[in-house]
Amino acid sequence: MDAFFASVEEREHPEYKKKCLLVAPDPRKNNHHGVVTTANYNARKYGAHSAMPAQQAIELIPKEKLVIVPPNFELYRSTSEYIHNIFGEVTETYQSVALDEAYLDVTENKLHETNIIKVANYIQQRIVKETRLTCSVGISYNKFLAKMASDYRKPFGRTIILGEYAEDFLKPIPIEKFNGIGKTTQQRLHDMNIFNGEDLQNLDQDTFIQTFGKMGYVMFRRVHGIDDSPVESNRVRKSIGRERTYNRNIVYDADIKQQLKKLANMVSQDLKKRRQHGKTVVLKLRNSDFETITKRMTFQDYVQGEAEIYQIACDIYDKLDIHDQKIRLLGITLTNLDPLSYEEVSLKLFSSEDKNE
Repeated sequence: MDAFFASVEEREHPEYKKKCLLVAPDPRKNNHHGVVTTANYNARKYGAHSAMPAQQAIELIPKEKLVIVPPNFELYRSTSEYIHNIFGEVTETYQSVALDEAYLDVTENKLHETNIIKVANYIQQRIVKETRLTCSVGISYNKFLAKMASDYRKPFGRTIILGEYAEDFLKPIPIEKFNGIGKTTQQRLHDMNIFNGEDLQNLDQDTFIQTFGKMGYVMFRRVHGIDDSPVESNRVRKSIGRERTYNRNIVYDADIKQQLKKLANMVSQDLKKRRQHGKTVVLKLRNSDFETITKRMTFQDYVQGEAEIYQIACDIYDKLDIHDQKIRLLGITLTNLDPLSYEEVSLKLFSSEDKNE
């Protein structure tokens, strides 16, 4: 994802887009403590970046352009989970490495598409359409090169590295941008007059191993385009959901409920495919003022079918009593998931929990 935390904040607060946004605890309120988790691209022009002390970052940016907001990890996690659900609809083999990053093995994919550029485009366009966020995609024959490619044309980039061009691609890249080479190793390499990929490629294998041990062998292989590490699927699906942002605001209850029916159908189909059911139904709405409202109902017994998901979503909507608002986004999510093999006796109990973001 491109400047993920900052981009989510810009989506929720469009007025931030023209500012230099830092997602970090405000050091002016925390005895000059705090670290930047993400800086938007405007802030990066002034030299601010993630992992930088927040106090140092705000000193780089003109006061009239600066906006600093504390991290909202709950919002980032829910957005990340939605994006990962999209990955799951493309391939069963994907490895999450962070809220904003994942490896996908699309050799075999659910789109039945052999043109991998089309697969990448599908993922990027779905993320833009459904979350209003952008990602950059790297395409190659192994994880290391795919990662290097994904950072090459940000934001909203798409880069492919073919086998015959792998070593040439890596030659001009500074070692600071090599995935897996930390600051300590960078300094040792600088002391050896090694500053880019071509310098690394000129080292022989024995020198790599004698200097850096086992990691040296990995570095030697990677700089020559070799990486055999598999994509290790490590996901545990915690929710299944669908949401849609509409080009035109929805005003009438009948239209809103018609859209809820479509969303309930899609969620139900996803549950069937994955042979899961859950106990919590979450309704998400965003109005024309970009205020986001979520409300959930948790049940003792499991929910799965389209009709019951739709009915619960409608009940939640009616209880919100927001019939005079213009709606630009709707979403239904089922959480507290279990495999269909899990069954419980229905006690007909439920509780509700409201949350305004």
